[in-house]
Amino acid sequence: MSDQEQTLQASVARLRQIVNALDPSQLDTPAYPSEWSIADVLSHLGSGAEIMERRLGDSLSGSDTPDDFAPSVWDAWNAKEPAAQAADAPVADRALLERIGAVSDEERDPFTFAMGPMTLDWDGFLGLRLNEHALHLWDIEVALDPTASLAPEAVEHIVDNLELIARFTGRPSGEERSISVRTSDPRRDFLVTLGPDAVMLAPSAPVDPPDLELGAEAFIRLVYGRLDPDHTPPTKGPADLDELRRAFPGP
Repeated sequence: MSDQEQTLQASVARLRQIVNALDPSQLDTPAYPSEWSIADVLSHLGSGAEIMERRLGDSLSGSDTPDDFAPSVWDAWNAKEPAAQAADAPVADRALLERIGAVSDEERDPFTFAMGPMTLDWDGFLGLRLNEHALHLWDIEVALDPTASLAPEAVEHIVDNLELIARFTGRPSGEERSISVRTSDPRRDFLVTLGPDAVMLAPSAPVDPPDLELGAEAFIRLVYGRLDPDHTPPTKGPADLDELRRAFPGP
């Protein structure tokens, strides 16, 4: 089993632990973003697991997933009461994890997974679910504990997937500039390029001193639109965090 799969297992176990400890009244507590309740986030994770399990099976068999499948799953989960969303999300989560574990090495090597215009390999597929799961887990945890942070073992993987994620989360604001970023725990160097039509993020050679230095955990949340001032740890450098928040507005 790969480190990435083990990290996903740990995230799934952590979510189940949190759900089991919730008081029913907490399900309506605003999560992150506040437009969603904790139950809404659990519904999103549960429906996502169900859709991903079906798409995994279809990818392995060479079948096309019907276009109406995902909307039908969303409709079914949206119709559930909060208590049912909370009860069913860990079950769907576990079912996807078990389906992933049942895929043989021989099936994993040639595996491809279509995502819009991109095609992901097995590691890319796992990374997609790990990223989503870890960030939405934080969305719930931070509603219960304002000091919550992403799991360190997840940060190690997600920080190396940010180039792909930034293609979806970045929003051009008309500004044109490049911002060098250095993270710690783990150490990485990136270049964020703000352009008139796109926001790009890519690994880069070290720039000394960089425009922004911060923990990798915080930088991940920045790219995902989750680094508001109330949840920002200390940073260094002259970069304008508000400008970067506008570039990565999140949900």
